[in-house]
Amino acid sequence: MISLGVSGAAGRMGEAVIETAAGREDVEVVFGVDTADVEEVLGVPIDDPDAFETLLESHDPDAVIDFTVPRAATTFATACAEAGVPLVTGTTGHDDLQFETVAAASERTPVLKATNFARGIQALLRTVSAAVEALPGYDIEVTETHHNGKRDAPSGTANTILEEIQDAREADFEEVYGREGIQPREEEEIGVHVRRAGDIRGEHEVMLAGNDEVVTLAHRAEDRGVFAAGAIDAAVWLSEQESGWYEFSDVIDG
Repeated sequence: MISLGVSGAAGRMGEAVIETAAGREDVEVVFGVDTADVEEVLGVPIDDPDAFETLLESHDPDAVIDFTVPRAATTFATACAEAGVPLVTGTTGHDDLQFETVAAASERTPVLKATNFARGIQALLRTVSAAVEALPGYDIEVTETHHNGKRDAPSGTANTILEEIQDAREADFEEVYGREGIQPREEEEIGVHVRRAGDIRGEHEVMLAGNDEVVTLAHRAEDRGVFAAGAIDAAVWLSEQESGWYEFSDVIDG
């Protein structure tokens, strides 16, 4: 049985992690922290984030799963490093200093940071890379859609897709975020479009167009449980790793 702590436990993803873990026999969530005034989530006690270090000491979890905001995630990463507890984080939107702090934690404990924990996204990334290499010169547009409460735009997953495109094409594209007025498309350009509405879990689409044809590659999450399941799989895998920096693709390939 793998014991887990969850930060951001009362949020959309935190609740999904706790709910998904409750249906599995290989993991148990032993504590959660959140700024919300909530005493428990599905039977899991929820404490204030200020108690995080104390909870790490008293529960000694096999791993922590974090879905919070950049500032909080950075603090949790440092605490996990000091306690030697593996950290899986899906928090996005870090500035450079925050990212460096999270990365530094991996020198003392295993840290796995991913923008998306859906296995289908890993398949999409690999397919996008192959398509971009096979279709040189085709125009590329990336569109992502999320719920109306998502903070960062574009999504971390969209940024990961853009990085994959840049690597596959081996060229410096200019990313153009939306278009307005007279703005003809430039040759070395990737259009990036962001939509926020309702309770949409996550949709990502890559369109390649040229030579009188259009190729569309897309992924849509129907439920947050798919991300929760991936994060838990990552935590179980990470609990057996040495200190270092890992990505979700390592879990898929491992």
